[in-house]
Amino acid sequence: MSRIFCIVGKSGSGKDTFYKAVMEKYRGRLTPIIPCTTRPMREGEVSGENYFFVTDAELRRLERENKIIEKREYHTVQGLWTYFTPKFELEPGRDYILITTLEGVHSFIAAFGEDAVRPVYLTLPDGVRLHRCLDREDGQLRPDYAEMCRRYLADEADFSLDKLSAIPGLQTISTEDSVAASVEEWERIFEGK
Repeated sequence: MSRIFCIVGKSGSGKDTFYKAVMEKYRGRLTPIIPCTTRPMREGEVSGENYFFVTDAELRRLERENKIIEKREYHTVQGLWTYFTPKFELEPGRDYILITTLEGVHSFIAAFGEDAVRPVYLTLPDGVRLHRCLDREDGQLRPDYAEMCRRYLADEADFSLDKLSAIPGLQTISTEDSVAASVEEWERIFEGK
């Protein structure tokens, strides 16, 4: 049976770093599900790696054709940004991985069933997260501190205890220590130990 590992976590929890380390170690054993976004590309991003960067017109076409698994919209200080995952078929016996939201996990469960979806929540103390978010923003060509603060505060509601407890089978991994320690925790989940 195919498994879809949905990586979720608040801004600055280390999702991208964790994802890259897992993909490096499990190259050939995991198939990435790369979502699409209408937001502007950040410094250093490449379309097709973390996201496919698409136009609003491309998003509307896929919506008209009913070809979207999940979609979320954010009213940012720079305007409306949409993130979404186009529909696809699972290959039997293949494992998949993506970074998504709690709402995205529910959409994947609706599309593929609870048995196929394996949600993994990355945790990190709030102070450490805030420093990481600030460091990341400082590294941008045009830092957007207002958007960074909006995302940070929105996470408090988006990852409430009620919302986390509504996710069936949610596993937790701390990203406070080294990336290697987080990947060790992942191995236990992936290998079913």
